[in-house]
Amino acid sequence: MRKLDSFDGINEFVAVAEHQGFSAAAKILNCSTSHVSRQVAKLEERLACSLLARTTRLVSLTPDGQAYYEQCKDIVQALSQANEQLRFKQYQLNGTLRVTAAGTFAEQYVVPALIDFAKEHLELNIDINFNSRNVNFVEEGIDFAIRYGQLSDSSLIARPLAKRPMMAVSSAQYLHENGTPNCPDDLKQHSCIVANSDVWRFSNKNTTYNVKVDGRWRCNTASGVVNACIQGLGIAYMPKANFNEGVEKKMLVPILAPYWSAGANSSIVYQNKQFLPLRARVAIDYLLERFKDWHE
Repeated sequence: MRKLDSFDGINEFVAVAEHQGFSAAAKILNCSTSHVSRQVAKLEERLACSLLARTTRLVSLTPDGQAYYEQCKDIVQALSQANEQLRFKQYQLNGTLRVTAAGTFAEQYVVPALIDFAKEHLELNIDINFNSRNVNFVEEGIDFAIRYGQLSDSSLIARPLAKRPMMAVSSAQYLHENGTPNCPDDLKQHSCIVANSDVWRFSNKNTTYNVKVDGRWRCNTASGVVNACIQGLGIAYMPKANFNEGVEKKMLVPILAPYWSAGANSSIVYQNKQFLPLRARVAIDYLLERFKDWHE
């Protein structure tokens, strides 16, 4: 008689299903590929059905495997969370929390928050790498990323950290020499400082305006855009927090205020909550709590 109530192999099966391969699952689970393969094979034997379709290049779910995965994934996640919560009560956080981030928001606000987090967990190391490229979380050992805007990879999980409303600004010098635009379409006649996109989105009274802009200065860092704007090279349009200091010091002048869009989110991005180490789970919860009432 087969014993069908065992959990053996289920964790390995879910990992293979979510990472589409035995090697990737083994890396996530920190075990050998052969161990994962054996555990899944034993599970299939106990269930008397094939869960995975294997080829030389691809591992995919069979119809039975897909149905079984849908039932198992939440169970595995709940069990993992219960184990993590128990360990959290018993042990200090340790190891290295690896984070990738991009942008002024991360540098000015997220980094200080993680410094405070590090001061609360003295056995924990934190490694933050600033870049805006797409990262492979598994291969590069990244726990989570701080990213702005819409995700291009739908397989990733994004937890909104802060809403980033937009603001358009220029220097008083530029406006004196070139005039002040009264509506988004006027920007086509101005020198605009381009950051990541040359299509700027505005909104007013439920109407959206997408304006393609151009200008003499392009830069993919917020500080480079702000400095060029202060020096009179044109009009800039980015999340409001980038300009707060310049506006307060009267080095920048807000314009087109009725048309500023609500913007996008800065988010915590990660691959799979089920396989996040405890240090990453706790850090994510800490940041979400820290920024829950944050406003630009």
